[in-house]
Amino acid sequence: MSVPDDAVVRPVPRLDEPLARVLGERSAAPLAKLGLRTSGDLLRHYPRRYSEPGAFTDLAHLVVGEHVTVMAEVRQATIREMRSRGGAMLQAVVTDGSHQLHLTFFAKRRGALRLHETRLVAGRTGLFTGVVSDYRGQRQLTHPDYQLIGVDADDEASAFLEASRPIPIYPASAAAPTWRIQRCVRTVLDPLTEDDLPDPLPDDVRARHGLVGLRQALLDVHEPYADEHWKRGRDRLRYEEAFVLQAELARRRSRAVGAVATARPRVDGGLLDLFDAQLPFTLTAGQRAVGEELERELAAAHPMQRLLQGEVGSGKTVVALRAMLQVVDAGGQAALLAPTEVLAAQHARTLRALLGPLGEGGFLGGAEQSTRVALLTGSQGATARRENLLDAASGRAGIVVGTHALLSETVQFADLGLVVVDEQHRFGVEQRDTLRAKAAQTPHLLVMTATPIPRTVAMTVFGDLETSVLTEVPAGRSGITTHVVPAENLAWVERTWRRVREEVERGGRAYVVCPRIDPDEGKGARRDEGDGADLLAADELDLDGPAEAPARRPLQAVLQVAEELRALPALAGVGVAELHGRMPPDDKERALADFASGRVPVLVSTTVIEVGVDVPEATVMVVLDADRFGLSQLHQLRGRVGRGSAPGLCLLVADAPEGTPAATRLATLASTGDGFALAAVDLELRREGDVLGAAQSGAASSLRLLRVARDGEVIELARTDAREVVEADPELESHPALRAAIDRQLAGEREEFLDRA
Repeated sequence: MSVPDDAVVRPVPRLDEPLARVLGERSAAPLAKLGLRTSGDLLRHYPRRYSEPGAFTDLAHLVVGEHVTVMAEVRQATIREMRSRGGAMLQAVVTDGSHQLHLTFFAKRRGALRLHETRLVAGRTGLFTGVVSDYRGQRQLTHPDYQLIGVDADDEASAFLEASRPIPIYPASAAAPTWRIQRCVRTVLDPLTEDDLPDPLPDDVRARHGLVGLRQALLDVHEPYADEHWKRGRDRLRYEEAFVLQAELARRRSRAVGAVATARPRVDGGLLDLFDAQLPFTLTAGQRAVGEELERELAAAHPMQRLLQGEVGSGKTVVALRAMLQVVDAGGQAALLAPTEVLAAQHARTLRALLGPLGEGGFLGGAEQSTRVALLTGSQGATARRENLLDAASGRAGIVVGTHALLSETVQFADLGLVVVDEQHRFGVEQRDTLRAKAAQTPHLLVMTATPIPRTVAMTVFGDLETSVLTEVPAGRSGITTHVVPAENLAWVERTWRRVREEVERGGRAYVVCPRIDPDEGKGARRDEGDGADLLAADELDLDGPAEAPARRPLQAVLQVAEELRALPALAGVGVAELHGRMPPDDKERALADFASGRVPVLVSTTVIEVGVDVPEATVMVVLDADRFGLSQLHQLRGRVGRGSAPGLCLLVADAPEGTPAATRLATLASTGDGFALAAVDLELRREGDVLGAAQSGAASSLRLLRVARDGEVIELARTDAREVVEADPELESHPALRAAIDRQLAGEREEFLDRA
C-alpha cells in the first residue's frame, strides 16, 4: 500500500535543526537570547574579531556599562576577609602591559574563592568577560567569566594548539561568553559534511574567483589555524552575502522586465507639449536627459522601473510631472504617493501651480486641453474626499496625489498607468503593492528620493531599478552658507536670533526646526506622521552611541521654542507660527500659507518640512539640537532655504564636543554642499542596519560580513556574476541551494529593505 505524500516524515535539514535538539536545552537557552535558535543561525554567527596569542586588549578605552571580552595577563590575585559586611573577597588585577583592570569576586566563605585563586596565577593569559563598572576611579569586572589560554584545554596537545592559534571573539553575552559560543559552534560544525551544507555559490562562480566551498569557509572563520585561514573564509562568506542579495535583485528585475505593461508613448500636440511651451524657465541638461530616458521607457510594453535621485532643489518634481503628463496624454492616469499630508498637499499645490490652466480641467478658466490634479488624504472632509474619489475613478483627474489614503479600498482609478513614489524609504512593500494592484496591468514605476544615495547603496537597496541622477541646480538659485553654533556659547546663540531678525527685515523667512513637539514628551511618546520618521528617540537619536554624552539636556520642542521666540527681544514684533504633524490639516495649511505670504515670517517646526516644502522667500534654516540628526536629514533640511534668488543661511545649533562623531557630522555638513559626498560620509558614520532599512522594520540586518560603505568592489563583482546566472536561469531552477539561501537570508521582515524599491 502506498503512503500518501503528506504522511511522509521528511528529515529536517541539518541547518534547520533546533539548537535545543543538537546542544541540549541548557546550552541552547542563552544562545536563543542572542537570536540563535537553529544550527544555521549559530554557524552564521561569525566572530567579530580575532585575538592573537599574546596580543592583549587595550584596557585604556573600556567604557563603563559595556559588556566586554578582553585578553589580558594576570598580575596578581589575593583573597581577604571583609570585616564590615562579612564573607570574603578575591581581588585580581590583569594588565595589557600598560593599563590595569580589576576583577572582583565575592563569597560567603574564603574557601569558595580558592579555585579562582589557584587558576588566576600571575603570568597566565586569559579572556575575561563581564560588564565594566567603576569603583573608586578604577575600572573593574565583578564576577567575570573567564577562560585561561592553554590551561582550559582537554590535554597538553590541545593546550599547545589553543595557545598558538587565532582566538575567535564572538558577539556574546554574560550568559553566553565567547568561548562557550565557540565550543557550541564546534559541536555543531565538526560532524557536518559538505552534503549537509549545500553551497549557494555555483561551482563555476567559485572557481572563477578562487573561493573555497561553504564548509571550508565556515571552518576557516570559526576554527582558524592561522590568520590567512579566517581571512580566506571571511572573503568567501562576504562575497556570498553580496551574491545572494544581488541574485534576488536580478531575479526581481528579470520578472519586472518580463511583465506586461500598457505602453504610454508621447503624443504630439498633447498636454506635455503644451506644458513645455509654457514653462517659464529652461530645463537643465540633466532634466532633459532624464526626461528622454523616462519618455523611452514609458513607451515600452514592459513596466518602467526607475529610481530618480536628485540633489535638493535639482528639479525632480518637474521631471516627474512631465512623465505623468506623457501617461495622461496616452490615456492613462498617474498616482503620486507621498509620506505625509504636508508633503502631499505641497505636491498638489506645486503641480497645480506648474500646470496653471492645464490643470483645471472642467473648471472655469481651465484650458481647452487640460486635466485635473486630485488630492486624497486621510483627514479630508467627506465632501472633498467624495469629489476627489469620483475624479480618480472616472478618470477626470489624470494626476492623483495622496498619502497612505491612496491605498484605501475605496480609491479606484479609471486606468492607472504610472505610480510615482516620493521618499520611497518611508513605505513598505505591502503599501507599494496595494497601490500598484489598482491597475489593470502592471503600471510603470518611478521612485524619487532627495536623499543622495552612494552608488554601493543604490546597487544594494535599489538594485532592481535603473538609476537616474540629477545633480545640477536650476539657474538663478544662490548658494547656502552653513555655520555650526555651539549651544553653550550664549553670545553666538543670541546672534543667531538677531541674524533671523535681519533676514526677516529684508523680506526673508526663517525655519526653526526642533526634534520634538512637546517639552513633556517622554521617551515613549507617540511620534506623529512625518515628524521624526528618520529621527531616533532621545537616547537612540545620537547615532554615535550612548557613550558620547552620558547626561544630555532635554531636547528642544516646538511648542516651548515658539513661546520663547515670541518673548525674545531680538524678535519683538515678528510673527512666529508653529507646524507639526499633530495639527489638524486646515491649521497646517494656514501655517504654511501665512509663512509663504510673509504674514508670519518665522516658522517653528519639526522635521515635517524636511522634504517637498518649497517657499522661495525662505532664507534662514535654524536647526536646534542639530547634533541629534543624521547628515542626510540635515542636508535635506538645509535644502529648504536658498531656493529663490536670495542666498540661504543654515545655522546648526548643537552640543557636540570636538572630536566626537556628532562634531564630525556637523563640520562635514558645513564644509560642503555636495549631497553625494555627504551621503558617503553618513554611510561611514551610521550603522549598517540603518542604511539597509532594518532600523525602520525593527529587524536585524541580514548582512553580517558585507559592509556597503566598504565593499563596493565585492558588490559590483557579485552583481555581474548574479545577473549572468539569472539571465541563464531566471527562476534559479537549477540552483536550489541559492534559492534556499535567498529564502533563508532575505525572508520576512529582513526582505523589507529590498522591497522599498
